[in-house]
Amino acid sequence: MHSAVNTPRKLKKISKLSPKNIVGSRKSLHPRSVRRLRAEETVVLNWAPAISCVPQTLNTHTGTMAERVLVVGSGGREHVLAWKLAQSPQIQQVLVAPGNAGTANCGKISNSEVSVSNHAILAQFCKDHHVGLVVVGPEVPLAAGIVDDLTAAGVPCFGPSAKAAQLEASKSFSKAFMERHGIPTARYGSFTDPQEACSYIRTADFPALVVKASGLAAGKGVIVAKDADEACQAVMDIMKDRAFGSAGETVVVEELLEGEEVSCLCFSDGSSVSPMPPAQDHKRLQDGDLGPNTGGMGAYCPTPQVSQELLQQIRESVLQKTVDGMKEEGTPYVGVLYAGLMLTKQGPKVLEFNCRFGDPECQVLLPLLKSDLYEVILNTMNSKLASSAPVWHQDSSAVTVVMASAGYPGSYKKGVEITGLSQVQEMGSQVFHAGTALKDGAVVSSGGRVLTVTAVRPSLEAALQAANQGVAAVGFPGAVYRRDIGHHAIAHLNQHRGLTYKDSGVDIAAGNKLVDMIKPLAKATSRAGCNAELGGFAGLFDLKAAGFVDPILVSGTDGVGTKLKIAQACGQHGDLGQDLVAMCVNDVLAQGAEPLFFLDYFSCGTLDVEVAASVVGGIAKACEMAGCALLGGETAEMPGVYAPGEYDLAGFCVGAVERGALLPRLGDIAEGDLLIGVASSGIHSNGFSLVRKVLERANLSYSSPAPFGRSGQTVGEVLLTPTKIYSRLLLPILRSGAVKAYAHITGGGLLENIPRVLPQELAVDLDASRWSIPPVFSWLHKEGGLSEEEMTRTFNCGLGAVLVVSPLDAQRVLRQLQAHEEAWIVGSLAHKQTGAEPVVVRNLKHSLLNAGPAPSGEFVEQNGGCHGDRSTPQKRTRVAVLISGSGTNLQALIEQAKRPSSCAEIVVVISNRPGVQGLKRASLAGIQTRVVDHKLYGSRAEFDGTIDRVLEEFGVELVCLAGFMRILTGTLVKKWNGKLLNIHPSLLPSFKGVNAQKQALQAGVRVAGCTVHFVAEEVDAGAIIAQEAVPVLGGDTEESLADRIREAEHRAFPAALELVASGAVRLGEDGHITWKSNSQG
Repeated sequence: MHSAVNTPRKLKKISKLSPKNIVGSRKSLHPRSVRRLRAEETVVLNWAPAISCVPQTLNTHTGTMAERVLVVGSGGREHVLAWKLAQSPQIQQVLVAPGNAGTANCGKISNSEVSVSNHAILAQFCKDHHVGLVVVGPEVPLAAGIVDDLTAAGVPCFGPSAKAAQLEASKSFSKAFMERHGIPTARYGSFTDPQEACSYIRTADFPALVVKASGLAAGKGVIVAKDADEACQAVMDIMKDRAFGSAGETVVVEELLEGEEVSCLCFSDGSSVSPMPPAQDHKRLQDGDLGPNTGGMGAYCPTPQVSQELLQQIRESVLQKTVDGMKEEGTPYVGVLYAGLMLTKQGPKVLEFNCRFGDPECQVLLPLLKSDLYEVILNTMNSKLASSAPVWHQDSSAVTVVMASAGYPGSYKKGVEITGLSQVQEMGSQVFHAGTALKDGAVVSSGGRVLTVTAVRPSLEAALQAANQGVAAVGFPGAVYRRDIGHHAIAHLNQHRGLTYKDSGVDIAAGNKLVDMIKPLAKATSRAGCNAELGGFAGLFDLKAAGFVDPILVSGTDGVGTKLKIAQACGQHGDLGQDLVAMCVNDVLAQGAEPLFFLDYFSCGTLDVEVAASVVGGIAKACEMAGCALLGGETAEMPGVYAPGEYDLAGFCVGAVERGALLPRLGDIAEGDLLIGVASSGIHSNGFSLVRKVLERANLSYSSPAPFGRSGQTVGEVLLTPTKIYSRLLLPILRSGAVKAYAHITGGGLLENIPRVLPQELAVDLDASRWSIPPVFSWLHKEGGLSEEEMTRTFNCGLGAVLVVSPLDAQRVLRQLQAHEEAWIVGSLAHKQTGAEPVVVRNLKHSLLNAGPAPSGEFVEQNGGCHGDRSTPQKRTRVAVLISGSGTNLQALIEQAKRPSSCAEIVVVISNRPGVQGLKRASLAGIQTRVVDHKLYGSRAEFDGTIDRVLEEFGVELVCLAGFMRILTGTLVKKWNGKLLNIHPSLLPSFKGVNAQKQALQAGVRVAGCTVHFVAEEVDAGAIIAQEAVPVLGGDTEESLADRIREAEHRAFPAALELVASGAVRLGEDGHITWKSNSQG
């Protein structure tokens, strides 16, 4: 068990593992796993009039492109569904059919006019336009079999089948089903003859006063009568006068139950259920539950009347039993199951089932959903709810107030203009549209229930107050709404209750929830040797199972200092986990040890489960990066010790090294040995108290644009760059025996850390001109007036690790490092003179004032690059790449742009064909994509016009054509003259056009190659920027020659890109190349 104040996180033994649960070849496991990677995004744009702007999204579950998400419906429920789906980083846009004014061109959300009643047409639309998921809001299409028809057509659709939807579509079926499966409900009778129904009402030995139309009646087919006469009149109205049409051909007469009415919804994957927080709807029109019944005038969530124990009872006796029963009857229920319940003295009883989200319950449930709704839906459809339960916001309440038209639920006027909606959002509340439309640019009413105002606040009272304030801000003449939503709950909360441990500030349930959330996060960190039981007092590690023969254990502990303060101020917590793991793991590496397992300590005043889970999730992910298991941890909730929102972290790492491989090898280290520096990512996790002081002096906030770092970054984003973890990079090199010592450049900077691994008689001679110093250090030096000694004693100055190697091994080790990371030979060891400093750093001031890339012999640096004087950061050139296929040249350009020394930033990749490999390459690199399908345009001019608009949208300054198989119009070429680069597989001006390799072989030339040139109106005729020759061999075929030319292209194109992006080369007014002299010394 976990104590309330100190919540330890222990191991769980798992008996079976599928290969996907194992990290590498390692077998044992641990109960926290790394959150899976967010999918990358691809957007399909089509500016042709017939089709709206629609995205493609990489589906992380299948690895395929889930191009679009379509929500079916037009009410407030559908607006909130679209709103929540649009928050997913895996979705670029949501279509709503038919939608309303709130879903019309609202950010990622737009409306579609596709018919949703004709399922064949809808299925074809989804196929034609790459709709990857359909989410159905209302019950009518579900009962009509939309899920069955779309699924049969190969279109994924979320919701129950028509058979399963009978739980709502037929009250008589539903009541009989509950009777068959022992699900608690009111006593009832089902009738097709009105006289028999009335006889039942008058003779029943219980108050049979609830009359329901058995079919679908838009939420209005229930009459609660005050006596038998009124109940019989309701039967006549429904069955003879057909008040609800065919829905009333059968009526159900039920016992009138007494108690509190609540709505308990869940996600169901056909086998498992995952309950949502309980909610309560308000059906009556007026305050105090007076007036006629409606579709719902407001709701709140969660309901304090439903305790955790009662919710568990409802889960077992109603929700799970219903899903089990449907499965048993051969109709698995997949989707959202809504149980309307009465909390009677005999326990909860089902009033009705709905086969979808309620409206307005949906407007208070989804704002409290912490998880990505898109992922929740995919998990539900893929039967993964048991292992991936949705996460909900804790300690928050949501209230929604419906604003209805005057006269509702009777006749009402349409077309009333509504104003003040933006003011509601400025107040921190959300407006969800229902019966609204756009007319001449204004929002007008078009239905009975027109919109809802939803507020989420820490307490129910505060949420109600905020929602009512939002309603007051809406200009809607004659609007009808309630002011007392949640009054039952507020009365319940005001009742006297005794003090609990939670009242003192310690939330045991929150601690337990955190443990449940982070158990799966550690599974991916499992490795050989890690095995322990859940609930044990300690974690176990088997050194023999990890392959050690004669090991020495090595331990390290650290924190992340006041970098915490910046993360807390910015609300960015996830990357702190990597900082914590890196600080400990990199220390253990200094002894040559392999990190084996890690433990963390998280302490706070009030436990915010989401924040803590984010931090621990980051720790788990970093442990996987480091190759060590997350063996356990401690959560300490200590009211009064920390201010609200504050927490502290500590980490503990244990590693092992074979006795003969222990570092440093002091006896081997000698004068003349060389020092290899490995790049840091920035400040890492030391010196932040000084950093914060400099920021204060400079009057900069964390949200200010950073005067250092990459363009567009804030100060906070640059400073929170996570510390690099060096274990996977360095362990193979350390084990090779070539490294005599390794120093982690942590607190104490360069001056204090390198001597820790050296014999006392040796001194360090560093040359700061030999490595790249990140701009943040130059700014700190200049803005803070920091001395060279202060800089090198406090900060790493761009070196996260320093290795000591012999001159004979230096180049080999350097090459091994540079294959994965920036590294340089930065200095050497010399005999220390009496009284001399142990570390001397030469050329530091000059390097800080001119921070930039260190010489490495690479093409870009030889040609100056875009960096120049790094005392002020230089803007990168914004590049677009146009492709049509696999994008191999694109990959070369992406890798070049990733280099810190690159002058180019690829901001968008555009393809004229959907689904090609190049789009996936871009998505995996985190680059936004667009598809402009040439087949959808009537002319080249229209197509080029769309390309031009996308380029303008992204602020593109330079365009690379990388296998783009369309000829651009003269208009576009003229507009982008000097900014369009193309690569051609020949040494131009020879062999222009297609089949260049074939032309070269037929001509019998001995040298072929590739050319990068500016694009001109004539094909392959622009000024040449760069060429690379490729010899033609005797036995060459078109394929073999093309392969070698392609390799040359992968070198020439990135080089030419850098020349143009850096300004070293430009197109003169005369159409010839102009070279800029190299200003970099």
